[in-house]
Amino acid sequence: MKNNLRPSKRGHGLAIGAVICFVAVIGMVGTYTINQYKAGVKKELAKVEKKQKEEKIESTGGGQDLVINTPQKEQNVIEEQPKVTEQVETVEEQPEVVAEQPVKSQFSFSEKDLILWPIENGEVILNYSMDKTVYFPTLDQYKYNPAMIIKGAAGTQVMSVARGVVKSIDVTSQTGTTVTVDMGNGYEAIYGQLKEVPVHVGDTVEAKTVLGYLSEPTKYYSVEGCNLYFEMRKDGQPINPNDFLGE
Repeated sequence: MKNNLRPSKRGHGLAIGAVICFVAVIGMVGTYTINQYKAGVKKELAKVEKKQKEEKIESTGGGQDLVINTPQKEQNVIEEQPKVTEQVETVEEQPEVVAEQPVKSQFSFSEKDLILWPIENGEVILNYSMDKTVYFPTLDQYKYNPAMIIKGAAGTQVMSVARGVVKSIDVTSQTGTTVTVDMGNGYEAIYGQLKEVPVHVGDTVEAKTVLGYLSEPTKYYSVEGCNLYFEMRKDGQPINPNDFLGE
């Protein structure tokens, strides 16, 4: 019976040893698997941290661009403000330009209207003549005459021949102090060789309004003597005053 028991104990010991070896192998394999898992986790964590750092760097760089660009935009706005101010100043100066525009007549003279005689007891010494030349004694030559030269005594009142507005007051070498009255519709009356003019540019005048007084003649009319230079125009062209005088 003792001989029969020995093999059983030996076999039992071998079984136990096999189990121990199996357990050891499993432990080694488990240890290797855990270590491999940990290494993999560390590797993945390292990748994640690296990616986060890169994203943080990119995010920081973008933020810096925004900070730099923002003051530039504000600076551009500040630099553009003076331009807006200049435009406003230009608008404020416009009334001055409007004030300097030529005076426009509100009257409506026509070819059917008549005019008054500009001076009392006046005598025409050189009549209107644009179709043929007439002789000018002072100049000693023949030339066209766009006006009526009316003789009168110095100091005689010169009156407006019709209603209108004073367009200009000029001084020329040929006709001296000269007043131009706009009668409307392109018609103008021009009075030369005046002095002591009481009206001003822009004044409204009625028929018989005193525009001034006859002055001594200029050197271009010294032989003709004291006279009124009276001219009428339509759209800037001379016309015959006789066509508008009543009988």
